[in-house]
Amino acid sequence: MHVLVAEDDGSVAAALVSALQRAGHSCTRVARGSDLLLRHHDAHIVLLDLGLEDMDGLDALRRLRAVSQVPVIVVTARGDERSTVKALSLGADDYLVKPVRLHELLARLVAVTRRYTPPDEPMRVLAGSIDIDIEARRVTAGEREVSLTPNEFGILVSLARRAGQIVTRRQVLDEVWGDAYATSSRSFDVHLGQLRQKLPEATITTVRGVGYRFEHRP
Repeated sequence: MHVLVAEDDGSVAAALVSALQRAGHSCTRVARGSDLLLRHHDAHIVLLDLGLEDMDGLDALRRLRAVSQVPVIVVTARGDERSTVKALSLGADDYLVKPVRLHELLARLVAVTRRYTPPDEPMRVLAGSIDIDIEARRVTAGEREVSLTPNEFGILVSLARRAGQIVTRRQVLDEVWGDAYATSSRSFDVHLGQLRQKLPEATITTVRGVGYRFEHRP
């Protein structure tokens, strides 16, 4: 599996990466919470230290959980009950205190990822007269083909895959642009407005303060 190691201490990170690679895993190491939020998409699991270069690891975990359910094991020197409870309440799957025994870490990796089975993503979405072929990147509404930019198409797919559900703004930004916290909100608003104009067959409702809900018109 591919492990994202978020650890600010270079020597600790090197030891973790080396041990994981010997066990057959591939790794990416980051030292900043902002890089964790940017690079989590390709990871099967995250090992998260609570002391990062640019932010507290708990804050990074809170932001990550706003956009992703990737498994997270906290690996930290903080052994106090308050930090443990806080991390688990924010969505960490497990919590290990340094120094970590390698065999225990590897066993926890397997146990956590076994519990996590991501849902299969459909490659085609049908919503009333709207047909979204995700693999071909083609959208039709009835007999009309709709020409969308890559970002407009990404927004549509992110919302249409969860038709009828509320999708947060940060979830869409993270899935389309790859970073829910650095993308210009103005850019997002422009693309969303263009999508609404090009595809009047769909209703994209703004749920103020929460996100958006995609519905098709009969």
